[in-house]
Amino acid sequence: MSDMTMVTNNDVWLDRRTESVPRGVVTAHPLVVEQANGSEVWDTDGNRYLDFVGGIGVLNVGHNHPAVTDAVARQLAKVSHMCFQVAAYPGYISLAERLNQLVGKGAPYQSVFFTSGAEAVENAVKIARGYTNRSGIIAFDGAFHGRTLLGSTLTGMSQPYKQNFGPFAGGVYRLPYPNHYRQITEEHCLNALDTLFAAQIAPEQVAAIIIEPVQGDGGFLPAPLGFMKALRKITDKHGILLICDEVQTGFGRTGKMFAFEHSGITPDLITVAKSLGGGLPISGVVGKKEIMNGPLPGGLGGTYGGNALACAAALAVLDVIEEENLLSRSSQSGHKLHERLSQLAEKYACIGVVRGVGFMQAVEIIDPDTGKEDAEMTVSILSAAFEKGLLLIKCGLHRNVIRFLAPLVTTDSQLEEALHIFDIALATATGRV
Repeated sequence: MSDMTMVTNNDVWLDRRTESVPRGVVTAHPLVVEQANGSEVWDTDGNRYLDFVGGIGVLNVGHNHPAVTDAVARQLAKVSHMCFQVAAYPGYISLAERLNQLVGKGAPYQSVFFTSGAEAVENAVKIARGYTNRSGIIAFDGAFHGRTLLGSTLTGMSQPYKQNFGPFAGGVYRLPYPNHYRQITEEHCLNALDTLFAAQIAPEQVAAIIIEPVQGDGGFLPAPLGFMKALRKITDKHGILLICDEVQTGFGRTGKMFAFEHSGITPDLITVAKSLGGGLPISGVVGKKEIMNGPLPGGLGGTYGGNALACAAALAVLDVIEEENLLSRSSQSGHKLHERLSQLAEKYACIGVVRGVGFMQAVEIIDPDTGKEDAEMTVSILSAAFEKGLLLIKCGLHRNVIRFLAPLVTTDSQLEEALHIFDIALATATGRV
């Protein structure tokens, strides 16, 4: 790393950032990145870092994958933007066809595209309400569904996403999310749903239940497969739609194209974003055709939704996932990462649990004496890793979970290097070195 007693290019840029960008936009590390490739980035002083954040799960195929950049360059020479509400273009239609097949597997599905994950979630709720003619939406503690008004309402964390930003949207109800490490069982959550139906809103008034098959910002908590099956059975019984938020879990992160596939269920709607665009902003809702056709014509869309450049990038991303066999690599790398993190958990008592699915893995940091969440130690570990050249970020209700979101194209040697740095960071933060 650079000599911090000197004024570096990075320092200059960070001073300019402080003057020009509000503090409400938090930057996890004191770093200004100028160049990136695959799983590596370089700051404005030429220092190299292993990026195990990947734009917060956006770069499953890595930074600047040649297939993606080439596809965008070719599209840029044709049409950069048209707006699908004005005139259609091949990329939007081709991407819809591709996703319909990936999700529906031959059943009649349709797709509509937007710009951000929050937009996808909001429109999934609109579609559910329009189709069912019901208003109630059930979400979960610890969920993250975006920073818009409805997205913040659905999100199940007070700090920093909800505090001082209310009042929030109506018609949203909340349930506990299973967490076996904290003794929150599936049975407890399903009993809470029964109580919710009895005490707050009848099931006949609920349009949808929205769930992340693996909670992202909530702490990388996988929903038990039996819980997903139970929700599918309950929603079918009452005519409620099941929405799977696959914004962070989608496109190979968990070892399958979509995380809901692990449970063997079929959701009514799924939301996608992040890694779909390979770094370009695009999101979407994919759902059963009869449901997707519920809202009135003109009720869906957005100026930049399904932008031509982003659609070209997305189609290239799907090609890369298939051609480079990234689903299999996600499973293999995830197994290796989980195994090594588990070894570190035996070495360092501050790691309470290792959990995740596929290459979506995390460690929960605790006070070994009390077992309680240790957010302060988490920050110390992250800072020590940064100093050695590894970028990681935290998550969880108590911000004490360190998550690994490395690109699926990360090499074995890069993974080994990152784990070595993480070992050193743990030793540094716990006072062993």
